Amino acid sequence: MKIKKVITLALLPLAMLTAQAATAAVPNTKTFKHFIARMVHQHKFNGASLRKQFNSVVIQPAVLDAIAKPAEAKPWFEYREIFMTEERINNGVAFLEKNENALQAIEHKYGVPAEILVAIIGVESKYGEQPGKYRVIDALSTLSFAYPKRSQYFQKELESFLLMSRKEHIDPLKPMGSYAGAMGLPQFMPSNFNTYAVDFNHDHKRDIWKNNADAAASIANYFAKNHWQSGEAIAFSVKAKGDGYLQLLNDTLKPDATVAQLRAAQIAVPTQLPDDENVKLLGFQHAGGEDLWVTLHNFYVITRYNHSPLYAMAVYQLSQAIAERKRALHSPAELQK
Repeated sequence: MKIKKVITLALLPLAMLTAQAATAAVPNTKTFKHFIARMVHQHKFNGASLRKQFNSVVIQPAVLDAIAKPAEAKPWFEYREIFMTEERINNGVAFLEKNENALQAIEHKYGVPAEILVAIIGVESKYGEQPGKYRVIDALSTLSFAYPKRSQYFQKELESFLLMSRKEHIDPLKPMGSYAGAMGLPQFMPSNFNTYAVDFNHDHKRDIWKNNADAAASIANYFAKNHWQSGEAIAFSVKAKGDGYLQLLNDTLKPDATVAQLRAAQIAVPTQLPDDENVKLLGFQHAGGEDLWVTLHNFYVITRYNHSPLYAMAVYQLSQAIAERKRALHSPAELQK
């Protein structure tokens, strides 16, 4: 199948790709030379060995295509349909039950509900079915050296990946991940792996690819370090009278209003929320208009994992659907069938 050619003014270093069907070697540019020099001088890598390793790395035009059209660019009603499916809900229940003992221990240690951890894994990798089809080093190298728009960020991730591979005794040419270099069941970027990944079963490996407990505990640790509040609510669907609520909608994600302000704008906030609670009002587009949600601190914590309100709402709604389906399957009426 012929690969779509990618040539823009921002991607001039990729001009060499136009004569090739799919991939190319990492170009020996000044940027690449500086990167190798930094790894040698700051982190004591062997320059010759590192260059030899990069001889096996390829630039992937498909990565550039994928990063140009992320799923979060879709409207909410289309984005939601990707994740809120019967298959993903049922498989979430199965994942939760299969790993129930470990998930209960993780929830007890970190305070993050098991269904939230399972929903993250369901959204990120479909419970491990879709951990990514690109070699991580290829994806990160493509975005480091052939995507000038965000090359600095991805060079830092490539640096983190090489440090991770050395510390974890992993061949850097082996791990697979997403087009952006995200890895394993939780789709951690390498810098997040280095900071948050957990060896939960104490086997001296932080295995987020095949060890479900390590993957779930790593997500829980990420949330805990970002100040998840155990036992607190996440979000409430609300209704509003008139259009006064519009003044409270903006592009920020952190709670920036009080419940009293929302009530003054004729938003029917749940009675259990006190007037001085800090909250955020968000609107989610559907085919016939907009759904309004009041979100709290823990919703904001989910957006620290992926800075998209669509992502956080998909995780929240999937988690609720998984928990409800599990309760229904184990209800007395269901058990008597």
